[in-house]
Amino acid sequence: MTKLSKKDVLRADQFTPGDIHLILERAATYEAALAVGKELDELRGKVLATLFFEPSTRTRLSFEAAMLRLGGCVLSVSEAKSTSASKGESLHDTIKTVEGYADAIVLRHPEVGAAEVAARATAKPVLNAGDGAGEHPTQSLLDLYTIRKEQGCVDGLTISLVGDLKHGRTVHSLATLLSQYPVSFLFVSPPALRMPREVVERAQAKGISVRETDDLGLALVQSDVVYMTRIQRERFADPVEYDRLKDAYVLTRATLGKAKPSITVMHPLPRVNEISTDVDDLPGAAYFRQSANGVPVRMALLALLLD
Repeated sequence: MTKLSKKDVLRADQFTPGDIHLILERAATYEAALAVGKELDELRGKVLATLFFEPSTRTRLSFEAAMLRLGGCVLSVSEAKSTSASKGESLHDTIKTVEGYADAIVLRHPEVGAAEVAARATAKPVLNAGDGAGEHPTQSLLDLYTIRKEQGCVDGLTISLVGDLKHGRTVHSLATLLSQYPVSFLFVSPPALRMPREVVERAQAKGISVRETDDLGLALVQSDVVYMTRIQRERFADPVEYDRLKDAYVLTRATLGKAKPSITVMHPLPRVNEISTDVDDLPGAAYFRQSANGVPVRMALLALLLD
């Protein structure tokens, strides 16, 4: 058994440096095995339930691919209306039911804190695949894995997080995870979409340099990594406010002319128009590689949790 065996994955701040090292090293091992077509069966006989009450492509499919690559099986719910939640069943009761069918549960839910509710309902491991505008801890692990692969290391990097930082669960978790490393942050957003203060203060409390700006051009000049995010229509109560802000930042090949030649461009996807397609063939455009990294990282998590 590993130290992560039977644990839940709910927030990015739960990971120690030792946990992170263990997960990412295991992920690298699995990536190498997949590259040569090695068949793995570590989770043969295990069942993963993926419960997605919000839309997902990358997270759901990469978790399911990860389980299948390890020889396990998957039960999947891809929309709330196909579950008894549409009849009024509580999340607690849904999880209590599903624990009878599966060895671990991956949950995406529109409500902040839903993963904690699920974890309290079962002794089976629960993995938070996004809780509204809260967190997305497994995404932060694959993002860190990507940064390490693309840049060679994490220490000393200047990292810009750009876009909807208020509602962006991916950047909440990534900023928290990266605060364990000696990095510098530039948080780039319109004033109405600033990073939550608790995320900023958590980083600063660990001695991390944090600068907030609305100037993407200024950030690009200084950045080693730029992490773009979309302005999230589904998080806005006022569609007029969304329309006002939706095109706040658009990264193009021309705007990247101001950046370091070695810059890494990331995005949790899906993109709408915040990265132009003329960026896609640049050497530093890592977002599709980033997406693919979700499989070995989630393989590592599942193997360690179900050990």
